[in-house]
Amino acid sequence: MKKTLITGAAGFLGSHLCDRFIAEGHHVIGMDNLITGDIKNIEHLFHLKRFEFFHHDVTKFVHVPGKMDYILHFASPASPIDYLKIPIETLKVGSLGTLNLLGLARDHGARILVASTSEVYGDPLVHPQNEEYYGNVSPIGPRGVYDEAKRFMESITMAYHRHHGLDTRIVRIFNTYGSRMRLNDGRVVPAFMGQALRGEDLTVFGDGSQSRSFTYIDDQIEGIYRLLMSDYVEPINIGNPDETTILEFAEEIIKLTGTDQKIVFKPLPQDDPMQRQPDISRAKEVLDWEPKVHRSEGLKKVFEYFKSLSDEKLWEAHREFLP
Repeated sequence: MKKTLITGAAGFLGSHLCDRFIAEGHHVIGMDNLITGDIKNIEHLFHLKRFEFFHHDVTKFVHVPGKMDYILHFASPASPIDYLKIPIETLKVGSLGTLNLLGLARDHGARILVASTSEVYGDPLVHPQNEEYYGNVSPIGPRGVYDEAKRFMESITMAYHRHHGLDTRIVRIFNTYGSRMRLNDGRVVPAFMGQALRGEDLTVFGDGSQSRSFTYIDDQIEGIYRLLMSDYVEPINIGNPDETTILEFAEEIIKLTGTDQKIVFKPLPQDDPMQRQPDISRAKEVLDWEPKVHRSEGLKKVFEYFKSLSDEKLWEAHREFLP
């Protein structure tokens, strides 16, 4: 039986990865410090003998006894509200956390996949973004803590691959949505749907002309799994090239939810990227992967999930963090 460690296991992507690897017959070790994750995302796995959970911060020394086949490093704040409130922790998990897990992978002879992001491209001057583009990132801007943590993650991962011969994979994840997202995490899909469900006006930053491309969770997990099982070591974009503006997206959400809220406009946050669309030519060629779920279908599923949440979750305030 393959043994797989998944960090950030109680988060949105991490919990779905736990489900996938359990379904594939692996023994899964989930690890999370629960600073942004939610234990409820994985509690349905606790009765399984093939699942273990460790409440641990990967920026501290990481030890997992016994055999280890795969490591997937998904521990990190992933929404602007989170990483702007805990910038040091964001930088540490991308740097020290990655260093610790690369060392663990080396000790165990395990293959490691690290979760990078489309944010390594910053506010791009190339559109759509392909893996050869180096990006347009401000290292000292407020969003730089996330962008540069992920860029460092990629750099040290490739250094371990080249210098130590470590078996590594790098996925660049574009905007992904699905069940288990927090309604209050500040990302646009839960933000718009939460506002619609609460009867609030939808907030668009800037004039809404900035674009995004949204990938349904099932497609994202499939792409990540295929990359891990491939022999490809260079970064690969996993995302949906179906691009839309934020204003068009807000109108789409109003139509989907059957609400009659207005759209209100607020100033654009500093360094917010104006365009985000993946070039997935490499994923198609190397992994035979492309998204299958159309946005209209995926959004219906996510809206049904959000509608099923308790009033407590619907009205939950943004999470506060201890300094």
